[in-house]
Amino acid sequence: MEHIITPKVEYVKLLNKYADKKSALGTLYLTATHLIYVEQTNNARTETWVLHHHIVSVEKLPLTASGCPLLIRCKTFQLLHLLFQRERDCQDVYQSLLRLSQPVKEEELYAFLYNPHQNEEDRRQGWEFISVANDFSRMGLSNDYWEISHLNKNYEICSTYPSILGLPKNASVAVVTGSAKFRSRGRLPVLSYYHKDTKAAICRCSQPLSGLTSRCVEDEQMLQAISQANPNCPFIYVVDTRPKLNAMANRAAGKGYENEDNYSNIRFQFQGIENIHIMRNSLQKLLEVCSVKSPSMSDYLTGLENSGWLRHIKSVMDAGVFLAKAVCEERASVLVHCSDGWDRTAQVCSLACILLDPYYRTIKGLMVLIEKEWISFGHKFSHRCGHLDTDPKEVSPVFTQFLECVWQLSEQFPCVFEFNEHYLIEIHNQVYACQYGNFIGNCQKERLDMRLHEKTFSLWPHLLKNQHLYRNPLYRRSLESTVLRPSTLPLHFKFWCGMYNHYDRGMHPKQSVLDQLLSLTQKQEEGERTMTELQRQLAVADGVLPDPSGPINTPTEQDSPSEKTPTAPFVQSNGSCLPLVNGDAEEVGPGAEKCIDKEGAEPGATEHDLTSSEDKPVSVETEHSKEEVQESS
Repeated sequence: MEHIITPKVEYVKLLNKYADKKSALGTLYLTATHLIYVEQTNNARTETWVLHHHIVSVEKLPLTASGCPLLIRCKTFQLLHLLFQRERDCQDVYQSLLRLSQPVKEEELYAFLYNPHQNEEDRRQGWEFISVANDFSRMGLSNDYWEISHLNKNYEICSTYPSILGLPKNASVAVVTGSAKFRSRGRLPVLSYYHKDTKAAICRCSQPLSGLTSRCVEDEQMLQAISQANPNCPFIYVVDTRPKLNAMANRAAGKGYENEDNYSNIRFQFQGIENIHIMRNSLQKLLEVCSVKSPSMSDYLTGLENSGWLRHIKSVMDAGVFLAKAVCEERASVLVHCSDGWDRTAQVCSLACILLDPYYRTIKGLMVLIEKEWISFGHKFSHRCGHLDTDPKEVSPVFTQFLECVWQLSEQFPCVFEFNEHYLIEIHNQVYACQYGNFIGNCQKERLDMRLHEKTFSLWPHLLKNQHLYRNPLYRRSLESTVLRPSTLPLHFKFWCGMYNHYDRGMHPKQSVLDQLLSLTQKQEEGERTMTELQRQLAVADGVLPDPSGPINTPTEQDSPSEKTPTAPFVQSNGSCLPLVNGDAEEVGPGAEKCIDKEGAEPGATEHDLTSSEDKPVSVETEHSKEEVQESS
């Protein structure tokens, strides 16, 4: 509270970027954790709460005849344009927010203040709710080819890796440690995902310290061990997610990529995903387009295309599809890296897991995937999300891009994800809120040193408690064994209005069909619970049920999807679909393929159901329905 100069300011206007919309008039409050704007009218009281950690910038605009304006931009893409009557009040709020939104040490983050009134046992169980070791067991580890290793239990081999690693069974300790010394920041090749049916693996690491001529026998033996762990394919793919020019520049600096002459049985592949700086600039251009007051359709589509944002989303998707196809169709193992292996590598490996394994398309499965591929493998959340007042060049929307890729998949395959877009948006907002400890710190060792499990709470139980808000009403378990092959043609990539225009007060509210279905489903469940309770009361009154707490036959929820790796072949993008009977797929004989059409729709869906012919974009950057553009004009 010592940073708050003026805790309350009255007669503050909340301006709307649409000229025909009336500005709100209300009172502004500053607390230790939130900015609160209260608009009081004759009919209702409207409150807008903004967490200080969500604020990315506070800008004082030039003084006008109407007052002193203040522009607040948020990491959740919310924009507040406030107008104060007195310049002194504006200056006080400006100075307070500058300090409150830029904590300088971890102890100032919201997670260390937040208390959901749980006891220590509940806190402990919350942190143990998601287990990476259990996910390895679900994949079938340990087995004849792979084992769960505790060589890194004290973070001595690699300080930014988790304490447990999946390693080839025939890789000796000397090979493991030697390979770690030859990889940037010690991030040696380790298992990310194991596909039981094909025995192919997705592994991840950082770039080798090869330079122009250097080589390492242990690192070569490590890749050979990964290749030998897959009896179904004589080679492995080594995928460098960077553009080739970037990788060559790193080689001149003593790093780079693998020399195929030194590594036997590898096939090298570049994917061309740009670096964190280009991604940061691209998002900034996208947000500038979104903030234009009254753009014409031509200007809007041009700005969207010039931002390059959807082009970058496509490049990440292309890489994920390549990995999934290699594992499922060619039965080949894949080793993925970028520079340090904690940005683009995390994106691509996570996306491939979702394409291959239906478990990761469930509410809990996505939690496990994020915990495994992002949190435990050292994605630098504190740096990339700007949790503290540090180097702004380290900030980049890497995790946001991953969430958008998942959303793009859900648009092509609306029936195979258990969750809806609200789930993805909530995770995104919680990453930047720092309300829970999961996304604080840059690696597991840092979190252990900060004792986050003792001082903060885990996000995952909170999300699971509210999972009824995040369920996809179109989800069909009959499709859960499928492997996805999305189309990556430019016309299939859309602008995510739900994320980037989520807080736009001026846009006409759209009735989402999925939201309506979810609301109807919730009302139906509530009606069933009420009916069950009335049946219980009648049974007790009639003496049929002497025990008031006795069981009554009730409608049951669907069992959660089984936590197992998929057994179905790769879904063809243009294959024929099996007919569905009563919502379930017909049984087929061994070897028969189970397919989803190229848009991931149910059999019988029309072209218009998938992509309206009137709204097809001309390029990857221009996928936005005319209705949304006209509403934002």
